[in-house]
Amino acid sequence: MPTRSKSPITTSHDVRRRLPKKRPPIHPGEMLLEEFLKPLRISQSELAVRLGVSFPRLNEIVRGRRSVTPDTALRLARVLGMSADFWLGLQQDWDLWHAMNGPGAEEISRLEPISSPE
Repeated sequence: MPTRSKSPITTSHDVRRRLPKKRPPIHPGEMLLEEFLKPLRISQSELAVRLGVSFPRLNEIVRGRRSVTPDTALRLARVLGMSADFWLGLQQDWDLWHAMNGPGAEEISRLEPISSPE
């Protein structure tokens, strides 16, 4: 039977190094609004048409109520010139921060890591 690892959870340590500690990272929708829509003077309606998505879908992303999916990231990359990885990275940072600081974080911290038998 595997024994309990004595080392800290590497994934958590690596992630915490790049995420802010006291506040959530920027949501991709906020980035979209502040760094693209406003400076380009383009409405959410116009961008939704250019992306080939519904206005409610884009509006929910901008308001931080919907996640950027791989499909949306590819559309944003094509239309705005930033990579799909950029958009998905923002979303991943948002999701991880909330998972690490949300109601389930304490339960996750109590999970027992598996280590290789010695």
